[in-house]
Amino acid sequence: MTENVGRETYSAARVKALESLLIEKGIITSETVDKVIDFFEKDMGPFNGARIVAKAWVDPAFKERLLADTPSAIAEMSFPRGMAGAEGENMAAVANTPDVHNLIVCTMCSCYPWPVLGLPPYWFKDPTFRARAIREPRKVLKEFGLDVSESVEVKVWDTSAQIRWFVLPERPEGTEGWTEEQLAAIVTPESMQGAARVVVPA
Repeated sequence: MTENVGRETYSAARVKALESLLIEKGIITSETVDKVIDFFEKDMGPFNGARIVAKAWVDPAFKERLLADTPSAIAEMSFPRGMAGAEGENMAAVANTPDVHNLIVCTMCSCYPWPVLGLPPYWFKDPTFRARAIREPRKVLKEFGLDVSESVEVKVWDTSAQIRWFVLPERPEGTEGWTEEQLAAIVTPESMQGAARVVVPA
């Protein structure tokens, strides 16, 4: 974990240096950078995915449509423009159940459903994670703090430019009667990646 933090810090410094150079050369402006950041803070991110998950938890018919035709189901909801645009083409959801746990990975690069999960975390892009998640997903999940029982099947979905997967996590016990807003507040990006379960705050 410490090694990953070091890599992420190093990568962040390189990105900052590249950004400064592009601004200095007049290729982009600081306003352009601010607009991109604002877009992913307010319009595209895991808060969208959390709303989708919450609706699926309370509306079985919507859940069925979401799993059958994810883009069409998402289009039913009120979201900003661009949900089906860059990095949102051909999104597909898979549901965790008591018998199956799903994990998403991109073995080739870092394809990711940005509109519903936001920007991919460093570990998702890490070559070591990408290789090990395919070979030994149960062990990788345990290192994330998620111990999946041997009786539960672990399925790994290789996301790509052709299809971008995300996970519909299981609804935790103790949330009966909660509103969609309350449910959305406990859904995490990690749970929609399959790297964690949704838990009710103590």
